[in-house]
Amino acid sequence: MKIKILTFGITRDIIGADSLTLDFPAGSRVSDVQAHLADRFPPIKQLASLMIAVNAAYAKADTLLHEFDELALIPPVSGG
Repeated sequence: MKIKILTFGITRDIIGADSLTLDFPAGSRVSDVQAHLADRFPPIKQLASLMIAVNAAYAKADTLLHEFDELALIPPVSGG
């Protein structure tokens, strides 16, 4: 199944694109995408508080994904 991944902030810098589309087997979960991205883009492992949203809603690692879901990588934000 195809999953679209949107990147923001430092995740965009690490991946080198605004978005990418990847194929995952049916029954994949957010944790499967996280593991794939960590293997393919090792600096992502350094982001301690990376949040994930699926279809514009924050998601947990065990969230089941479906064909054409849109997953957003939301990096830590700092400011003052």
